[in-house]
Amino acid sequence: MKFEYTDYHKKISNEDLIDNLKITAQKLNTSSLSMKEYDENGQYSSSAVTRRFGTWNKALALANLEYRNKTFSNIELFENIEKVWIQIGKQPTRRNMDNTLISSISSGAYLRRFGRWSTALKLFVAFVNEQGTDFAYDCKIESNHKTKREINLRMRFKVMQRDNFKCCACGTSPAKDSSVELHVDHIIPWSKGGETTLDNLQTLCSKCNLGKSNLI
Repeated sequence: MKFEYTDYHKKISNEDLIDNLKITAQKLNTSSLSMKEYDENGQYSSSAVTRRFGTWNKALALANLEYRNKTFSNIELFENIEKVWIQIGKQPTRRNMDNTLISSISSGAYLRRFGRWSTALKLFVAFVNEQGTDFAYDCKIESNHKTKREINLRMRFKVMQRDNFKCCACGTSPAKDSSVELHVDHIIPWSKGGETTLDNLQTLCSKCNLGKSNLI
């Protein structure tokens, strides 16, 4: 018996992909098409389409189909990654992002914006690791402080990552108990002169943070 390798991933032309998008939209009697609808009714996969054309919306434009998905800003997309990452305590997968219990934005939105889920993750990590911290807040620094009181996404994520996404007081984490909500707290309270710096911040669950109040 002779064994031979068969390539199941034969090359599909751009025309074949675009034509199938049109055919699938016609079959569903719609002027637009979501990635989920295509995965359930199309001949190929939405991931194959986004890999070929960069984003799902670009593919829709080439097929003369309309966009109907909500457009999120990069900040909204990154904040959602942060939320899911904290909830499960590790780097999220596409499947995690499609879990509506923990993610408010599906993986499709990331593929439409960035082309690949891995690209979205790399850009999120690069964003968090940037030295700048004032991406979303435009508040004044009070005269008796050197830093702002607000804790932005970059610093919040760095503190929680350093603390292993667990409460520093009781050790609870959302990964083990989905009801746990983590906060980032000033060790020396802001009202008592504490600054918003990594060494003066800690991760606390909502219960421990409420009990601590403005105590040191």
